[in-house]
Amino acid sequence: MRLVTVRLRSQATLAQAMHRLGLTEEEVDSGYGLVLIDPGQGLYGLRVAEEAARRIDPAAGGGPYSDPRIEPFGPPD
Repeated sequence: MRLVTVRLRSQATLAQAMHRLGLTEEEVDSGYGLVLIDPGQGLYGLRVAEEAARRIDPAAGGGPYSDPRIEPFGPPD
């Protein structure tokens, strides 16, 4: 999965983001959802499949950005 951004109106929904970016339900991580990044600019983030990320028009959304797995640093407690 890759992270992408999209600019939408305030109180946007995942369905609105999918429509704006031309994505299907299978291409989006609905568990991750739509995350508000910058309220002042209406900037949201969502996770999409690799192929879908390559198809997104740069005028509609930004990215794709990497989505590395975050794990603890150092020895286990």
